[in-house]
Amino acid sequence: MGKSKKSEVSAAEASEGGDNYDAKVKFCSVIAKPLADEKLCKKVYKLCKKASKRKQIRRGVKEVVKALRKNAKGICILAGDISPIDVLTHIPIVCEDHKIQYIYVPSKEDLGAAALSKRPTSCLLVLPKPIKGGDGDEAEAKEFAEAYSEVEKKVKSAQIVF
Repeated sequence: MGKSKKSEVSAAEASEGGDNYDAKVKFCSVIAKPLADEKLCKKVYKLCKKASKRKQIRRGVKEVVKALRKNAKGICILAGDISPIDVLTHIPIVCEDHKIQYIYVPSKEDLGAAALSKRPTSCLLVLPKPIKGGDGDEAEAKEFAEAYSEVEKKVKSAQIVF
């Protein structure tokens, strides 16, 4: 009896809008600007997944701020539905000081899943080059570079001028 109810509820949630962009945007903070549109969100999540596989990612507020202070370059991706939002309100300011592009996505759960983590993630810094060590597969590196440059252009066009 208990198992069937749980499966029904999870199936109903999935069909209702597990990936519904508009429903997730409702839970975003007012200051979550520039917010990625649905198409850009998918590209950002794919980039995060590739970066995580290649170990070209910094995850979480402490790691991101530390990397930014050490002048790491990349694209900063922030979740718009963090509560309280004060946890990461300083990150866009640090990004602007270091001339690093940033963008908000609607869901911390989706951002964590894209970073191949079991936990929700409030922010990520996608690095253009691997931290240390080999690049791995050349075809994979080329594919990542193309995805990175494409997202970088889109974020730049969505970015508020500073």
